[in-house]
Amino acid sequence: MAPETGSDALSASSAATYALRYVGELITSEPTSVTSVEPADDDGWLVEVEVLEERRIPSSADMLALYEVELDPDGALLAYRRTKRYARGRAGTGNGVS
Repeated sequence: MAPETGSDALSASSAATYALRYVGELITSEPTSVTSVEPADDDGWLVEVEVLEERRIPSSADMLALYEVELDPDGALLAYRRTKRYARGRAGTGNGVS
């Protein structure tokens, strides 16, 4: 899945694509979008992915989560973690419900 070692540097858009794919494979919830991509301290990437964790009626009551995905410079998954959980439209700032 990840580019071959020694290939050209991984772009931010490729890192986002890999992160979405990894999250989709690792959890049962639906990844919906990438909310941020930034270089990691070790030349890899930190990507934040928004996930629809619970569909509710009405949809404004859906529960979403943010996952942080850490990729190495070649696009291989190093780590992922849920960093925040919140109701749609109430993301705000700071720590969310775990």
